[in-house]
Amino acid sequence: MSKTHALILAGQRQGVADPLLAASGCEWKALLPLLGRPMIDYVLDGLEGASGLARPFYISGIDKDLIRNDQHSHNLEQSPSAPGPAGSILAAAQAGLDTPFMVTTCDHPLLTAEMVDTFLSKSRESGADFTIGLAVKEVIQPAYPHVRRTYFKFSDKQISGCNLFYIKNEKGLAAIRFWQQAQHDRKRPLRLARRLGFSLLWRYATGRLSLDGALEHASKSLGIHATYVLLPWAEAAIDVDKPSDLELVTEILEKRA
Repeated sequence: MSKTHALILAGQRQGVADPLLAASGCEWKALLPLLGRPMIDYVLDGLEGASGLARPFYISGIDKDLIRNDQHSHNLEQSPSAPGPAGSILAAAQAGLDTPFMVTTCDHPLLTAEMVDTFLSKSRESGADFTIGLAVKEVIQPAYPHVRRTYFKFSDKQISGCNLFYIKNEKGLAAIRFWQQAQHDRKRPLRLARRLGFSLLWRYATGRLSLDGALEHASKSLGIHATYVLLPWAEAAIDVDKPSDLELVTEILEKRA
């Protein structure tokens, strides 16, 4: 069985002030200091410890030479950047990144090798062309009841994303292309609704759409097999988007240490 490549997204929205960077004086989110180390180091630690990943790892959105950790520098390869995360994933594939590959982000410092291996193992077992990592509210809320999270509310589950994606083959890229198109339509609600399907949105809005039903609809619409992997760790769903996230992640990393 061939090993899976890994792509780390480290891009930043141009012209948008990031309060995290403004407070720290840091130019790049990937290099935001966390307990004396750049945030990207923790992501690389999680990838390095995973057993199912090929070397080198690929990174987009930041010059790999800015990541000076000697432990990881030889395991990084530059990947092209494009507007938006979906655009950067497609640019990586067009530049020759072989499938299968997984995607994560530079602001996921709580990522561990166990999370990666579990996600990859279950993704492969599913046989799906595209897989997304998720965690349910029943896992996240008891562990961190004071943390405010945004959940997608389906009829059977309330879920939060884990910044983990698995693209098995060329067909799996159809999900990324759809993501890119949906991003372009985010300020055009009617066009986005047409793209997603009015009946699907109505079922979701009225609390009658299950998570499996949503993935079944997506699979049928895109002509692929898309599914999800539920991860049993609350930390898998915690990334660093705002100052309160940084405080929480710092506390968790201190306890791990």
